[in-house]
Amino acid sequence: MTPEEYVEEVLRLVEAIPEGRVMSYGAVADALADRSGRNSARQVGNIMARHGGAVPWHRVVNSAGRMPPGHEQEARQLLLSEGVPLKGDRVDIAKASWTP
Repeated sequence: MTPEEYVEEVLRLVEAIPEGRVMSYGAVADALADRSGRNSARQVGNIMARHGGAVPWHRVVNSAGRMPPGHEQEARQLLLSEGVPLKGDRVDIAKASWTP
């Protein structure tokens, strides 16, 4: 899979995350690892930072449930409007996590 194809696959997977659910950057990388030959949460984060504006970017959080840096308030509002369970300032990963 080319780097461009990987970007498209990441965005396609994020687009498929149902409303009210989330995935971590690492979970996105893991879900695509067999097909892509890549498995880097950091790479997924970079893709989301550069290309994620057209997909539900707020549904991708870090493994501790922290929302995208610099966009916490907007992400929090979007996630709450979708009914995503929170624990303080983080997503409750145990309740909100989605696996394709």
